[in-house]
Amino acid sequence: MVGIIGYGSYVPRYRIKAEEIAHQWGKNAETIKRGLLLQQKTVPGLDEDTITISVAAAKNALKRAGINPKEIGALYIGSESHPYAVKPSGTVVGEALGIVPDFHTSDFEFACKAGTEAMFVSYSLVKAGVVKYAMGIGADTSQGAPNDALEFSASAGGSAFIFGKENILAELLFTHSFTTDTPDFWRREGAFYPHHGGRFTGDPAYFKHVQSAAKAILKKSGYLPSDFTYAVFHMPNGKFPLRVGKKLGFTNEQMKPGWVVNLMGNTYSGSSPTGFSATLDIAKPGDLILLVSFGSGAGSDAFVFKVTEKINEVRDKAEKVREMLADNPIYLDYGQYAKFREKIIMNE
Repeated sequence: MVGIIGYGSYVPRYRIKAEEIAHQWGKNAETIKRGLLLQQKTVPGLDEDTITISVAAAKNALKRAGINPKEIGALYIGSESHPYAVKPSGTVVGEALGIVPDFHTSDFEFACKAGTEAMFVSYSLVKAGVVKYAMGIGADTSQGAPNDALEFSASAGGSAFIFGKENILAELLFTHSFTTDTPDFWRREGAFYPHHGGRFTGDPAYFKHVQSAAKAILKKSGYLPSDFTYAVFHMPNGKFPLRVGKKLGFTNEQMKPGWVVNLMGNTYSGSSPTGFSATLDIAKPGDLILLVSFGSGAGSDAFVFKVTEKINEVRDKAEKVREMLADNPIYLDYGQYAKFREKIIMNE
């Protein structure tokens, strides 16, 4: 058995409502909210970035795992917004957590599925017996250009998962990845904002890859959609996961835990891992959970987890995702938001 022995998340307290962004650009807020099924998004504080979010999420994962950080032999951080172009995030996080110096680390990038890349490699190293424990983190402080559709959803948050062979709270039963060269979203070196292919990012990219990965893992595992208690799909907005889940034969009730997190405060690139974390917050022993990520470029990672009795012993050792979202949020106006996200560039 190999699986998750500890998990944790972090979402910033700062938020901006969809109507605040819509008002700034003269758009109809209700049309935006109905079209995207998004109410608000998280905003990183002036002193928050992918590294600080990773540290906070990882500390919660360590609380639930109850292990010595020194026993973690590998640490991987997936993000599309690493704070340094040349300098790893993993070394800073490893230092902050007390994992250094005897460990392997690397930063991963694959748009919105970089976090599940980190999870997949962490799981694989533990399964192969290379390390005793490995941690995979997905964290982001993504940006959307002013007056772009991404501005309503590109936000901040992260989740961390520690894999091991003992005291497993969610066993990883099956994995599958589906990847093609589909350039629906990109950001060149030095560019401040990403570009995207508009509607092209839907059917040829998101839906093709998520459905293909999900169908492949269902075939590999022999499970039917009805066998799962919960299903978590990547959530670039509120509509996409509901639509893809319906196409695959899942019900809204199965997708509700992760989707509600997305609705309350989308964490964008970390959304499927954070939706999965929110699902673990309420899952019961014996529950089967399907997790399918998506990263533009494009690819999807799929996982089948089975929750164990251990979940009841560790769940309350760290703050839950829904509690973080409800914990005294601080709402910003657009001017404050532009300041926090450095959208106003001053020429010296």
